[in-house]
Amino acid sequence: MLKLYIGNKNYSSWSMRSWVLLKQAGIPFEEVRVRFDSFDAGSAFKKALEGISPTGRVPVLVDDGFAIWDTLAIAEYLAEKFPDKALWPRDAKARARARSVCAEMHSGFTALRSNCGMNIEASLPQVGALVWRDRPAVRADVQRLVAMWTGLLEEHKGPMLFGEFSIADAFFAPICIRLKNYALPVPGHITDYIRRVCAVPGVKAWIDEALAEKDFLDFEEPYRTSR
Repeated sequence: MLKLYIGNKNYSSWSMRSWVLLKQAGIPFEEVRVRFDSFDAGSAFKKALEGISPTGRVPVLVDDGFAIWDTLAIAEYLAEKFPDKALWPRDAKARARARSVCAEMHSGFTALRSNCGMNIEASLPQVGALVWRDRPAVRADVQRLVAMWTGLLEEHKGPMLFGEFSIADAFFAPICIRLKNYALPVPGHITDYIRRVCAVPGVKAWIDEALAEKDFLDFEEPYRTSR
């Protein structure tokens, strides 16, 4: 069976992408949760990943002793291993476009990701309002997301970015949660897409388990010092 190493569900957006993809596709896997304590070289987190991932990060997918430690590489590996699951769109041009937007997510939207950290449990509209007011780069990231998602939803007629749920939706699911929890302003049709993504069974399962963790990590929450 495949084995997926992940971090805390409440905070680990990259882990969420691979986990949701496997869960939603109905691909059996064993989950190995490696709790965040710190990301220093001597941390329990880093030690737990020694000999598993050369980067010391999550997620890591292990298939019969073979490790894949990059989220895009994990998605590609799963798409090739389980072609019947159609994890990428079936149409060649749509597939290329889906790869393009996933790669953009993989390397971009840094202002949004750094100023609005992943936190499923928290409702942070006040923080979001300050970020929106003071961080033009965040506003630019959201503007790009709105343009991208609008174009894809119109072209492929929804309900997901390429019609049916795909790797692209899994990659943007953590961004949906950020936009919702920080209450960043987006048009109504984007709010509707966010709602649909959060209701997808694989995404909902991750959210429910994140809410059940109750594992507050102060270094992941610079805006809060206690519950």
